[in-house]
Amino acid sequence: MIIVRFEATKFQGDPFRTICFINKRGIMPTEYYAHSLEGRPQEEWQKLSEHLKNVANLAKQFAEPIGIRELAYLAGLLHDLGKYQPEFQKYLSEGGKRGSVPHSVWGAGFARIHKMDEIAFVIDGHHKGLPNKSDLKNDTEAFKRNEIPGFDNVVKTFLSDNNITENELAISKIEPQEAMQRELLIRYLFSALTDADWLNTEAYFKIDESKNRVSQSLKIDELIHKLEKELSSKSKNGEINQLRNQMRELVLKKADMPCGFYSLNLPTGVGKTLISMAWALKHAKEHKLKRILIVLPYINIIDQTAHILKDIFGEEWVLEHHSAYNENETAAQNDEYNLDPIKKRKVLACENWDYPIIVTTTVQFFESLFSNKRSKCRKIHNMAESVVIFDEVQSLPKEILLPTLSMLKNIQKVMNTSFLFCTATLPAFEKRDKFNGIDTIYPLVDNPLEVFNKTKRVDYNLLQKLDLIDINTLMNAVSESGTSVLVIFNTKKATLKFYELAMQNSRFWERCYHLSTAMCPSHRFLNIEAIKNDLDTNKKIIVSSTQLIEAGVDFDFPCVFREMAPLESIIQSAGRCNREGKLPNNGKVYLFQLQKSSMPDKTYKACADYTKSLIQDNLSKLDRHNFFQEYYSRVVNLFIEPDKNNIIQAQEGFNFETVNDSYRLIQHKTEGLYIYNYNNDSKRLFHSIENKDFLSRDDYRKMQMFTVQVFNNFLFKNEGIYKKMPQEFFVWYGNYDYNTGISVKPIEADKLVV
Repeated sequence: MIIVRFEATKFQGDPFRTICFINKRGIMPTEYYAHSLEGRPQEEWQKLSEHLKNVANLAKQFAEPIGIRELAYLAGLLHDLGKYQPEFQKYLSEGGKRGSVPHSVWGAGFARIHKMDEIAFVIDGHHKGLPNKSDLKNDTEAFKRNEIPGFDNVVKTFLSDNNITENELAISKIEPQEAMQRELLIRYLFSALTDADWLNTEAYFKIDESKNRVSQSLKIDELIHKLEKELSSKSKNGEINQLRNQMRELVLKKADMPCGFYSLNLPTGVGKTLISMAWALKHAKEHKLKRILIVLPYINIIDQTAHILKDIFGEEWVLEHHSAYNENETAAQNDEYNLDPIKKRKVLACENWDYPIIVTTTVQFFESLFSNKRSKCRKIHNMAESVVIFDEVQSLPKEILLPTLSMLKNIQKVMNTSFLFCTATLPAFEKRDKFNGIDTIYPLVDNPLEVFNKTKRVDYNLLQKLDLIDINTLMNAVSESGTSVLVIFNTKKATLKFYELAMQNSRFWERCYHLSTAMCPSHRFLNIEAIKNDLDTNKKIIVSSTQLIEAGVDFDFPCVFREMAPLESIIQSAGRCNREGKLPNNGKVYLFQLQKSSMPDKTYKACADYTKSLIQDNLSKLDRHNFFQEYYSRVVNLFIEPDKNNIIQAQEGFNFETVNDSYRLIQHKTEGLYIYNYNNDSKRLFHSIENKDFLSRDDYRKMQMFTVQVFNNFLFKNEGIYKKMPQEFFVWYGNYDYNTGISVKPIEADKLVV
């Protein structure tokens, strides 16, 4: 909670150092407008004073959870001060190039004159994005030096048009805060202002769309009842089901603990999704929290989790937000949703997360928190008074770990939000020597060792003691397993090479499969479903895959081979083996190291080499549930700089644009290639959009299913096989293999599109 004091002061003299007041007996102004409607008379335009007061009141409401209501109200009232310029009103009346009469800086300059820097930041950035501190100073310095002609008249007009008294505008005094908490306060204030401004403008321009925004509260008792009904319908027989019920009862006893940080460290297959949701609902009820956010690293896990929750609670309660799902599109651009109010509401809720239960990606969550753009930051105020569940939290990039944890710590303090870390491989996030992590993370399961021992379902083995082997030796070992096998590699190149070798030895298996990101999502989903079906029907198959299946793909193989990798990848790969514990004996996981193998990057290689050094002579360490935490803390100290881009320094300096540019969960820049030749659907979709001036979110969502991400050097090497379209996307006209994905092999001339 932020403490804000307000001092009502009488101002006299220089209007650049005071707040001026003209009472009702002064000169009556003409009408001033915030927005115009093309082709409509002025009396239908939005009045500026109405817009300012509506935005101020809405921002004030959004700021309630952290105690900065008055600060947000002032920001809303001042944000379009610059629209009182005669030039701006002329621009509305006569038309002109959008942005030709800047207005944001006027309110920012006014705020800086009166030492309201928090307000100055958010007003200056409410269109272009939160600026760096030096840029804010440059933008507003002329106002402070009294060098802007007509500024005093604009201020007088603003006060007169809004009938504001001296006491209604007061200088805000924020009690001293740590720099990082103050930085978060500015982000929150920016979120409250931009969302309020957006919503009020939408209510004027898009009345029908605005009416579809129905704020739906978290009806906790109803949701708890639905979850309990679902759980009671499940079988209570069997060791795993009994363990799931036991764990749920155990964690629910801790739901009344204070808002803070919690961990749920349970092995794969115990049912963390429903156990964590049961705890979150009860915890939210205890502390009157407003929403539940579930943050996941991969889209395939989101699809799976959202499907489970929608089946339990109903479609209307769960918002799924990621780049490849149709809830993230504009309703006005898709007539099929015009008859479905739930879909309309979800489309709009993707913009600001005003929804009871949200399932989203780590990229959406964290890059919104560290962004300086209003379209992303609108969500932030709706993260207050929430429960946030992180699944597979070990996947967070270690190079940005410190700013990530620092942000979460301040959100917890300022925004009264609880965080739950769920994973079978719990990282060492707590504070320790030379690592400024989280002070305390409360475990919901006091003795996870007992649970891990009960659910031990695999035995680890080292193939030839992790000596270097060639791919033919690996094939011999795999074929001798005599069962269905999943083989996981570190690179697409090795995955493809082994798949081609498996096809040459296909007599050992009924079917051979390949999985990698060289395949478009539509193709991968088809293969994953086919693999699951073959496993369910006891077909003997082999799958050659990259690490994309390590989390969120519920494969259950009797045998898994894993190329040497960082410890978290090994444990996650083992989670695809004997997942349900149905084998009479433990499943088998074999670790191997290939000759001439490569790794995705230097950090990955360092962590893999370190893991090898730890387990090569003591494989039993892999069965210790706390081994990963020990490994994680050492890795961060030894090999990784957890704030590689000096993001915290940029935050402490209030350099918002720098932070935005530096914080990236996906470190390597890729470009999407639309696969024209994948199938008839991909061709039809392309021809339906190729001549459009602008593509809708629905268009992009559909394209996503036929798009492969590639690095820039791939584009450089294959120039001439792809084309950049006027709508700024790339189309791949080259070959596409229906087993392995994108290919640089020549394509027949009659398949090319000119």
